[in-house]
This record gives sequence, structure tokens and C-alpha cells, in this order.
Amino acid sequence: MSVQKAVKIVTTHQLHTMKERGEKISMLTAYDFSMATLLDAAGTDVLLVGDSASNVMAGHETTLPITLDQMIYHASSVVRGVKRAFVVVDLPFGSYQGNSSEALRSAIRIMKESGAHGVKLEGGFEIKDSITRILSAGVPVMGHLGLTPQSIYKFGTYSVRAKEEAEAEKLLEDARLLQELGCFAIVLEKIPSSLAKRVAAELHIPIIGIGAGPHVDGQVLVIHDLLGITKEFKPRFLRRYAELHETITNAVENYIQDVKSLNFPTEEEAY
Repeated sequence: MSVQKAVKIVTTHQLHTMKERGEKISMLTAYDFSMATLLDAAGTDVLLVGDSASNVMAGHETTLPITLDQMIYHASSVVRGVKRAFVVVDLPFGSYQGNSSEALRSAIRIMKESGAHGVKLEGGFEIKDSITRILSAGVPVMGHLGLTPQSIYKFGTYSVRAKEEAEAEKLLEDARLLQELGCFAIVLEKIPSSLAKRVAAELHIPIIGIGAGPHVDGQVLVIHDLLGITKEFKPRFLRRYAELHETITNAVENYIQDVKSLNFPTEEEAY
């Protein structure tokens, strides 16, 4: 059953309205035209062209290797498949940290060359100049706090963040700052549910969780994980809604068997 689409086009204003009326926001990653078309038609509110493409599309161990050009390629493909969803694109590692002018150039390239609706940056106080510069050009910015995969070599682990009081207070301060700067929403990744609940209650902008419990304004998952295409990734927060790894493997094995046994194509499948 398809989701009833209350609005024709999702905007930052619509996302804020959804939070105000208590309607949860659905967000999924997308990296190509075909998948974006399916997710958009199903009624997904936000599509994230995530730098997780570095992992699930390119096979890298981390998100760090993916380039701005590659992100623009994926974003352009997704935008062409969308009629309703809000499309936000990750600024990749090295395209915004420490240089607000570079950050602005990166964001403008994404907006102009892909047609996306906004960008997402990882971090708080340390990237405030980049966020301010991008916002000054009228580009919507989504923040990202908690586990920030672009900083994996700094943390050295993908474990839950902000469990200690000092780090939790830092996250709260950063969340308040991102809202004050003008971010339209924030993703909280892999933090205690109680802390995420506190952030969502205190801030008036939407808070999207991934591994942050149920008390936020929306949820995001990587589509390859949700569909069961990836098998090794099994965090507690992940719910698999399909097991396409087995479905695809079985289909391809049957195809190979039919080709080798001359069962495909049949005379009915020939011209």
C-alpha cells in the first residue's frame, strides 16, 4: 500500500510543519535514478545522497575517499528520479572543513550541477564558519552530530557517542548552535536515546535519528541496509524490511542455470 502524500513537494517549511504537528519524517539514502524513483513514489519525505555511497556503491572501507565530483554524479542521478521528496546531499570529506570559501564553492557546485535542494555537513562549532558562509548564499543546510563517519580516524571506533556527560553537553551546545546559525534540521547518529529525546524536545527544528531511539522527529536508514542487500552490517538500530541479498542471489543463480541448460531463452522469448 502506498503512503498518502499530503503535500506535492516536500520543502524545509513542510518539514518544520511536520515537526510542529507531530508527524514523523521518513528519510532514506539514495544514490541512483532507479532507486530514487521507487523511494520517491513510495512517499519517502527526504532522500539523502549520502557519502555512504563510498561504502555501498564504491566498496571503500570508509566514507573518506568519495570526491565532490562523485557526489554530484550521484546527486544528479537521484534528482532526476524525484517528483516529491526533498533531496539533501552530503558534502564529502575535505570539501568544507577549515575553509569556508571552499565550503561555499562545494555547496554551490552541488546545488547548480545536481539540482539538489540542500546539503548536509558533519560537525558543530568547528565548522560554524562554513555553515554560515553556505547559508549566506541561500543554500539550506542540514547538520549532523553524534557519530560522524568522516571523523572515524579521530574517534577510532563506530561505537555509540556522547555517553559521557562532557560529550553529551558538547553535543547539546553544538545542536543549539546549529539551530541558531540557521540549519533547517539535524541528523543525530548513534547516541543515547535519552539525549536525542532531550535535543528533539529543546530544539524547534526537526531532529532525524539513526541509532538515536524513537523520541526524535524522524528516522533515516541506508537503503541497502533496510533492503537486506548488505549482510555484514548488523547494528542494533537496523531493521531489515527485506532480504534482497537472498532474493537477488537466487534469481541470478536460476538465470545462470537456465542459460547453461539452454532453458533461456525459449522460442517464445525469441524473435
